[in-house]
Amino acid sequence: MGTILIIGACGQIGTELTKKLRELYGKDNVIASDVRKGDPEFVASGPFEVVNALDFNQVEEVIEKYKVAEVYLMAALLSATAEKNPAFAWDLNMNSLFHVLNLAKAEKIKKIFWPSSIAVFGPTTPKQNTPQYTVMEPSTVYGISKQSGERWCEYYHNIYGVDVRSIRYPGLISWSTLPGGGTTDYAVDIYHKALSDGSYTCFLSEDTRLPMMYMDDAIRATIEIMQAPAENIKIRSSYNLSAMDFTPKEIAETIKQHIPDFTIAYEPDFRQKIADSWPQSIDDSHARNDWNWQHQYGLDAMTTDMLEHLSSMAE
Repeated sequence: MGTILIIGACGQIGTELTKKLRELYGKDNVIASDVRKGDPEFVASGPFEVVNALDFNQVEEVIEKYKVAEVYLMAALLSATAEKNPAFAWDLNMNSLFHVLNLAKAEKIKKIFWPSSIAVFGPTTPKQNTPQYTVMEPSTVYGISKQSGERWCEYYHNIYGVDVRSIRYPGLISWSTLPGGGTTDYAVDIYHKALSDGSYTCFLSEDTRLPMMYMDDAIRATIEIMQAPAENIKIRSSYNLSAMDFTPKEIAETIKQHIPDFTIAYEPDFRQKIADSWPQSIDDSHARNDWNWQHQYGLDAMTTDMLEHLSSMAE
């Protein structure tokens, strides 16, 4: 096996993915890269390269330098941030994908992971148990770019035989990295504020139900789909993926079980419209049947784990 390159390694998912892959394959076999250096301890933990995902030559050079076989392309501008800069979001989210697809087409790399999102769905999509194949009319720049990326992944697989694999992440929640500009990031920030302030003002309404996943499950799913035999990956656009769904009110109630005096207020902003366009729950039966996906964390277990880790970090 050749080495693994993670592009966008300093982001919310990339940081934890890098750590887990280095545990599995050894730190020298997993090259982290980002457009700039992040946390010094993380950068020093193994091979690190400053790489602009939009620069084809830089990406190609690092792949050749380290004899890279697999690329995890985690660089992206997330939903709420992308709405503020649509042209750059489209450029980053799409052209970075073209670069790695074309390098795989040229047989410079063997396998690609590219993340999609529930943002590919839109207001006309069925909201309950959203199926794998359904109406997809995204209303955000992020969703439009992810839907387009799914089509290109499938095209490059069907026409050029590129081994590209993808999952549609729901909202992701992690104790080890701060929010990164996503509409679901309230579900990360709420734990930090519960411990530091004892209160939180949510930018979504109390009954906004969204699909969510604890980062431990998301990292495991990402690695498992890449480890699965190629013949088991029957969908080459992107797989639905799910673990749980909840509202801000419900997550607040679980926090109150640990911090009884915790209070929450609601002041919906422009992100409410984004959230309202997304599914409330996801049918991920194809992932469970094709490559045996199984989640491990529900809301109560996640809240307990989040508060334990954040409390120990604050000490």
